[in-house]
Amino acid sequence: MEFLQWVEQLSFSTWVRESGSVMGYAFILTMHTIGLALLVGISFAVDLRLLGFGKEAAIGPYERYFPIMWVGFWVNAISGVILLMADATTKMINPVFYVKMIFIFLAVWNVRIAQRKLRAGIESPALAWISIFLWIGATTAGRLMAYIGPVAGLE
Repeated sequence: MEFLQWVEQLSFSTWVRESGSVMGYAFILTMHTIGLALLVGISFAVDLRLLGFGKEAAIGPYERYFPIMWVGFWVNAISGVILLMADATTKMINPVFYVKMIFIFLAVWNVRIAQRKLRAGIESPALAWISIFLWIGATTAGRLMAYIGPVAGLE
């Protein structure tokens, strides 16, 4: 807990959390949302195509969207670490945080498998269903962190 308190009290963490600047918490949270939209939005588009929606469109051209999806992942990862630093003592003891991380890990692993299969010309509706389930789980867990378990500012 001492380490988490130290991280939370770093000048950068304090600035993110307490600054009135538009570049502080609100901007970082907005970037987290944009990263989520790119990552999960593109993933869902590919998943829906694999499930038969828009079947008249070839799956091959969807490959060009994967780099944008990975940009979204890294935007999310960086902004997520910053948000975590700003509230480390609360988020790191919230079990919902770890549920979210498990869903994200599994979803990213699933995307990597699906991407390899698509490159090999193999379409997998099962991986699409798994992807949808995992991304819904990760997003829901992320939102529930504000309401379940310890919540910042409610000591």
